[in-house]
Amino acid sequence: MIPNELDIPKSQKLRHYDIEQLNALAADIRKRLIDVTSKNGGHLASSLGAVELIVALHHIYNFPKDKLVFDVGHQSYAHKLLTGRAELFDTLRSFGGISGFTRREESPYDVHDSGHASDALSIALGLALARDLRGGDERVVALVGDAALSGGMAFEALNQIGQLGTDLTIVLNDNEMSIAHNVGALSLYLGKARVSRPYTTLRDGVEDLVGSAGRVGRFLVNAGETAKESFKKLMVPGTLFEDIGIIYIGPIDGHNIEMVNKALRVSNKAVGPVLIHMVTQKGRGFAPAELQPEVFHGIGSFDPETGRIASKNKGSEPSFTEVLSQALLDEASTNDDIVAITAAMEDGTGLAAFKDVYPDRFVDVGIAEEHAVALAGGLALGGKLPVVAIYSTFLQRAYDQIIINVALQRQHVVFCVDRGGLVGEDGSTHHGIFDLAYLRSVPNMRILAPADRQQLRDALHTALALKDGPVALRYPRGEAPVPTGAGGYPEEDREPVNLPIGKAIKRREGGDVSILAIGRMLGAAEQAAQILAEQGVQAAVYNMLWVKPLDQQAVAEAATAPLLVTIEDGTVSGGFGSAVLEALAGLGVSDATETSLGADSYQADDACDPHTLHTLSNSPSAGDALGASGGCPAKPRLLNIGIPDQFVQHGSVGKLFEQLEMTAPQIAKRISDAIKRETTSD
Repeated sequence: MIPNELDIPKSQKLRHYDIEQLNALAADIRKRLIDVTSKNGGHLASSLGAVELIVALHHIYNFPKDKLVFDVGHQSYAHKLLTGRAELFDTLRSFGGISGFTRREESPYDVHDSGHASDALSIALGLALARDLRGGDERVVALVGDAALSGGMAFEALNQIGQLGTDLTIVLNDNEMSIAHNVGALSLYLGKARVSRPYTTLRDGVEDLVGSAGRVGRFLVNAGETAKESFKKLMVPGTLFEDIGIIYIGPIDGHNIEMVNKALRVSNKAVGPVLIHMVTQKGRGFAPAELQPEVFHGIGSFDPETGRIASKNKGSEPSFTEVLSQALLDEASTNDDIVAITAAMEDGTGLAAFKDVYPDRFVDVGIAEEHAVALAGGLALGGKLPVVAIYSTFLQRAYDQIIINVALQRQHVVFCVDRGGLVGEDGSTHHGIFDLAYLRSVPNMRILAPADRQQLRDALHTALALKDGPVALRYPRGEAPVPTGAGGYPEEDREPVNLPIGKAIKRREGGDVSILAIGRMLGAAEQAAQILAEQGVQAAVYNMLWVKPLDQQAVAEAATAPLLVTIEDGTVSGGFGSAVLEALAGLGVSDATETSLGADSYQADDACDPHTLHTLSNSPSAGDALGASGGCPAKPRLLNIGIPDQFVQHGSVGKLFEQLEMTAPQIAKRISDAIKRETTSD
C-alpha cells in the first residue's frame, strides 16, 4: 500500500524508486482512487488515465521547487496522494475536505487553482518568464489534455511559447476524449500521430540505402531535401508544433513509466520549449470506466467491484436539464430554424437527445465557449434561431462575445444557462453564482429564472418567441419541482405558453413582510413563510421570475410591508437583490439595508416623487398598492439574502446552503430576527 507520507514528502522519496517500485505504487494509487470515488464520487476516468504520468513526473522533477501546472485539475488525484494528502484523501470533495481540483491553499505543490480548461499554458509560460527574469533554475511543466489544447486560449499561449523560446515542458495527455468526444481539426491531427509509424526510422533507413549507391544515390538524397520537407509535413507527428518553435517528442505510451521517464529526461536536456505527446486511456485499470469513460468522467457513488452506479431515489423528479432537453426537442419539431450549440457538453447540458434527432441542426464547438457565443451571433445574423446550452461558470468565458457579437447587435440568441447557483462538490470554480450579476449589466439582455419544470418550459417557449435581442434562461443543477397552484396542490403538466414580459407572480398574501424570490429559492421562501406564519408573522411571497426586466410594480407593492426580503442563489453583489435595491432607489423608496454580507445599516434620502414612481413602475395602478403618504410607499427595512461576496468551497449543495444560512428554517430565523430588531429600534 501507499507508504505513510507524514515523514518525507512522497515527491522527494519517489526520486529513489526503481521502475518496479513505481509501477507497484501506480497500482496502489489506482486502487485508492477507485475506493474513494466509489463513495464520494468524482472525476475518476480522467484521474485513472493520468496515474503513470503523474508518478513519473514526481519521480523526475523536484516538486514543489519545480512547478507542475495542471490544466483542469480534476486529473490531479494521484498528485494529491503523492503530496502529503493521502491521509486526507477520504475527504475528497466533501465539505471541509480536500478539493477535487488543485488548490493553492491546500498545498505548496498545487501551483494554481485549476478548474476551467485551456489556461495551463498561459500560467506555465508566466511562471517560466518570471523564473527567467529573476535568474531562477526551477523547471516548469504543464500537464494538458488534448481537448484543453484545442481551446483558443491554449493556441494563443502556444504561439507565444514558440516565439519566446523559453525553457518549458508541455506534457500532452492525449486520451482521445474530453467531457464529450473531442471535435475539431486538432483532434484529427493528433489521431494521425497516434497511428503513424515512426517517421525517423523510415527516413534514415531509406537515406542510408540510397546514399550507399554512390554518386547518383547521393545526388538523389540531396535533391530530395526539399521534397522531404513536404513529405515530413504529411507524415511526421508534431510538425504543427515544430513549425511554431516547439520541440515535439512522441507519441509515447503514457502508461509505460520507463518510456515516460526517458522522454522527460530528454526534455530536461533540451533548450527551449518541448511538447511530449503521451497517449493514455481514460479509465485505465477499471473496466467499467474504460468501457464508459464519459459516464465515469464525473461520477457519483458506485460499486467499486462492479462499477454499478448508485440509482436515483425512487420517485425522484426529472432534473431541470432533462426538462430543458425535452422542451427543446418539442420546440424544434415545429421550428426548423432552431440550432442547438454546445461547448463539449452535449450530455451535461441535455443536448445529446437533440443531436440524435436533429444532427444537422446541432453544433459542438469543443472547449471554445467564446467561439460558441460568437457562432450563435453569426447564425442569428443568418436568420437562424441559435440556442446555446452552457454551464453558468463556463459562460463567464464568453462575456465579451455576449456583449459585442450578440447583445450590441440585438441578435436573437437564447442562452440556456445550466448549473446556475451552487453546484456542490466541484466547488468554487464551478459554482454558477455570478451569472445574474454579469448578465444583468448587459443592455438588451432579458433574464428569466424559472422555479419549476412548467415555468422552464414556458420560459423557453417565451424566449424563442421574443425578438430584438438575447434572452437567458437561468436554472440550477438538480430536480425540477412539480408546479403547484393555490393551496400548494400539484398542477398537471400542460402545453407551454408565452409569459407576460417582466411580470412576477404573487404566491402568498401577507402584510408583515414581503419576500421576493427567484428560481429554486422560491421553494425555500415559501417554506420560510409557512414557518413564520406558525409564529404569527404573515409573509407575502413573490415569484419574481424575471430578473430583467424586473417587475417594478411588484417591487413597489412589496415595499408597502415593514420588511422587504430578497432571496437568490447568486452573489448579492450586483445580483437580483441589487436589482431590487436599484428599483427602490429609482422609486424613491429606501431605508436601512442589510445584506448577507453583514453590512452596516444606512439611512437614505427620504424623497419620493409619485410621478417618477408611476413612470418607473410603468403602470398607473401601481399607486393603488402604495398606501397613503401621497402615493409614496412606506419605507421598509431591507434584507438581501444570497451568496456573500466570497468564493464558496466545495461540499453538498444542502451543506453549503446550511453554512450560508440559506435553508428555509434559517431564512425564517433571519427574517424573524430582522423584525425583532426593527421592533426594538422603534
